[in-house]
Amino acid sequence: MNQQLGKRFVKLIFRLKQSLSRGHKELIIAASVAVCILILHSIGLLQSLELAALDQFFRLRPDEPPEERITIVVIDEVYLNEVGSWPIPDANIAQLLQKLNVQKPGAIGLDIYRNLPVKPGNQKLLDVYKSMPNLIGIELLANEKNKNISVSPPLGLNQDQVGFNNVLYDLDGKVRRSLLYWHVDHQAHESFALKLALLYLKSKGITPTKAKSNPEYLQLGKAVFSRFEANDGAYVGTDDKGYQLLTNFPKPKCQSSSGEFYRFRQVSMRDVLADKVKENLIKDRIILIGSIAPSLQDFVFIPYSSNLMGTAKPVPGIELQAYFISELISAALQGRPLIKVWTDLVEYLWIFIWSYLGAVTTLRIRHATISLLSILVSCFVLTLSTYFIFLYGWWIPLIPSLFSFGSSAIWMTSHIAHIQQEWKRSKEFLHDVINTIPDPIFVKNEQHQWIVLNEAYCRFIGYPNKLLIEKSDYDFFSKHEADVFRQQDELVFRTQQPQEHEEEFTNADGQTHQIATKRSLHKDAAGNFFLVGVIRDITQRKLREEHLKRTAAKLFRSNNELKLKEDNLRYLADHDPLTGLSNRKFFAEQLYESLHWAQHNNFLLGLLFIDLDGFKQINDTLGHETGDRLLMTIAGRLSNSLRASDTLSRLGGDEFTVILRAIPNVQIAAKVAEKILSNINKPIVLDSDTIQVSASIGISIYPYNSQDSETLMKQADAAMYRAKHLGKNRYEFA
Repeated sequence: MNQQLGKRFVKLIFRLKQSLSRGHKELIIAASVAVCILILHSIGLLQSLELAALDQFFRLRPDEPPEERITIVVIDEVYLNEVGSWPIPDANIAQLLQKLNVQKPGAIGLDIYRNLPVKPGNQKLLDVYKSMPNLIGIELLANEKNKNISVSPPLGLNQDQVGFNNVLYDLDGKVRRSLLYWHVDHQAHESFALKLALLYLKSKGITPTKAKSNPEYLQLGKAVFSRFEANDGAYVGTDDKGYQLLTNFPKPKCQSSSGEFYRFRQVSMRDVLADKVKENLIKDRIILIGSIAPSLQDFVFIPYSSNLMGTAKPVPGIELQAYFISELISAALQGRPLIKVWTDLVEYLWIFIWSYLGAVTTLRIRHATISLLSILVSCFVLTLSTYFIFLYGWWIPLIPSLFSFGSSAIWMTSHIAHIQQEWKRSKEFLHDVINTIPDPIFVKNEQHQWIVLNEAYCRFIGYPNKLLIEKSDYDFFSKHEADVFRQQDELVFRTQQPQEHEEEFTNADGQTHQIATKRSLHKDAAGNFFLVGVIRDITQRKLREEHLKRTAAKLFRSNNELKLKEDNLRYLADHDPLTGLSNRKFFAEQLYESLHWAQHNNFLLGLLFIDLDGFKQINDTLGHETGDRLLMTIAGRLSNSLRASDTLSRLGGDEFTVILRAIPNVQIAAKVAEKILSNINKPIVLDSDTIQVSASIGISIYPYNSQDSETLMKQADAAMYRAKHLGKNRYEFA
């Protein structure tokens, strides 16, 4: 739909450009700039800037009253150290739920995966589950991208008491959308946040219904939740599967007893178990239980994470759920605005209006200083108005509007300067110079007739001045040559910009010349346009150029051969000649760079040392040629087991290394190792021999095991030998 609207818009602009008079140059410029900006917008080049601007709007919005309907029971690092294990035993969770249930909360959300029993106290926890119909647990649903990654719901809870915890990430890694419903095998699942919100709203007499304005939309109380589509706002081609919302993150401000400020009221699990929490913080509220411990790495980035200066600060996953729930119940009960977007046509019109204002402002205000001040003020007004409209729930294009306004202003400024300069040149040229220049010169009117010719031009084409005046190219040149001249003249009249082209023509004596013609457009005081052309005979130059081209072609072939040799030597210096994988030198360079990047971006990095089991025996029994073919096959299987961003190297013999960049947790390294072992174990057929080998893998993790490359390599190597000692065909962590 966007492409069809874009094509219609381009056709409309082209027709306007043909039909509008010279006095509407600002409209043509505005339309041209708007089309360019819309093309940039449609291919996603402005998406990251627009999302960053949206983040700043969130950050700058005023604080809202404290959220008195939600309390977060946090599991912090101190409590984890006291318990001494993760996951927390079922007995502790059961005791916490019983303590909370005594004070009659409206709903309880357990944002902790409890798909497996954690002794002691499993039966006690199951009994507590049965006694608490207002308890909601979480599960992780598999999706198309991660079909094998899922977490089952807590044992003992029925499906009505479970909501999924899947989170939607944008390209920059931030969460700006929430997911209400997701279908798996034609069965609808509700999100964790929606389950809790519905449970709370039910006590207020609010149940979900179909919206009257659109039956496909969900309505809760005063709010209709419009479904997110792939190209809403700044998004371009975003995955819109499921029932998604553009999240209008609340900004409540709460102060703890210690004086610290939080977005939501927080109490520690230790205080709840010790009966130190006041009843009013629990009763009739939505209670969320989750971790804020840094060691568990359950954090996400949201718009409030952004700062103009400094590093972005993530928020705990449990706090993200609180934002989602607060948005839902605030919209349903108080009618708090949800984020809405304009239709594509209205957005296009908005961008065109600001493009037109940029051109008109520059055209009407010719004074440079005043014009610049007006542009700055207009940009400030645009930004401020967009911000205030955002406070009422509307997300309208800011970056495309600013770009279109500024580009139109710059284009119009350039155009005005060009016209003024060309007019000055034309006056001086026509009155003082034309008859003194030895180069052939002609002047044409808008009907493409010659009106002024110098003597050099008449001599060049072989016809007298009187015969040429008020005639056109078609009266003296062949149709092919005249068509070329007319096309170049039309280009200058249409663009109003100087052009220089190389052409050929035949004079009155039948001689063909190669010429370079520079054409420019001039305007007199009455507003009439004249095309002035200056000709240079380049016939001899073209002959010399042709000779130089033939000589250059020979040199080019020689240079190409040298370059190919250099490229081959450079490749051999960094790659293993047998497998084509990177060698030890290249591996060391990549490991150093990867560690530096991981440290700068605060990511984990995994290093795998892989050694084939029993490879020497294969070499001794089947020969080195078979051993080499086996290594090449293993190298291929290793490559197919990794991501494109990972680095696979062969250190020598049957030793390989893998650098896993930007892994979210240690378990990812383990899964990669399992995949490698599985692929290597598959039988390999070489000629008539069927060979089955295994491997031992050692794994070290940055920064857990070490922060320097040499120590990481030693620890991975030691872990690999430990895997061999423990029976081979396995992996071991450092």
